[in-house]
Amino acid sequence: MKQSLTAQDWADSALDAIARGGLDAAAVEPLARALGVTKGSFYWHFANREALLAAALELWERRETTDIISAVAAVAEPRRRIQNLFRRANTSSHSGRLQLALAAAADHAVVGPVVRRVAETRLLFLTECYLALGLDEAEARRWARFAYATFMGTLQMRRGDPAALPRGRELNEYVRLCMATLIPRPELHAVVRDDLRKAG
Repeated sequence: MKQSLTAQDWADSALDAIARGGLDAAAVEPLARALGVTKGSFYWHFANREALLAAALELWERRETTDIISAVAAVAEPRRRIQNLFRRANTSSHSGRLQLALAAAADHAVVGPVVRRVAETRLLFLTECYLALGLDEAEARRWARFAYATFMGTLQMRRGDPAALPRGRELNEYVRLCMATLIPRPELHAVVRDDLRKAG
């Protein structure tokens, strides 16, 4: 039996379970079995399941949003900053499944506020990146939504049909296509802006 489990071990296990089977999979008894401990170990660290979920969500938010933004924000050149962000956002299938499982549980009292905060944080950072490219605020918000919707759509495709997305070198080409499409060049700003105004 493992005697030195930490609260983060439990949080990690909960995230793995959610990625595999959705929010309901993060239940105390099956997690304890998976970790090779008794339920007593759980109650040493957490008062209840909601406290575990809160800890797991905090860990997820830090790893998948806060840490990534902190690393990418250090890139001075705006275009390279967005490229770096897109590369990091090309997550593993595990991270993608976890993202979608949490999004599907957004009506849960503990999960919902964190999922919404993460989306808002990501969109705000994306908007700041596009502003740094020279877009005005309205344009930057539109491009940020477009980029984030593309990211979420790619995750959904990966879950629904993993074979629908390329692998290896073709995946690199797909990522390059995304970056070429989602990072407007300065000479195209005026064209895109005029087209949007005419459509409106």
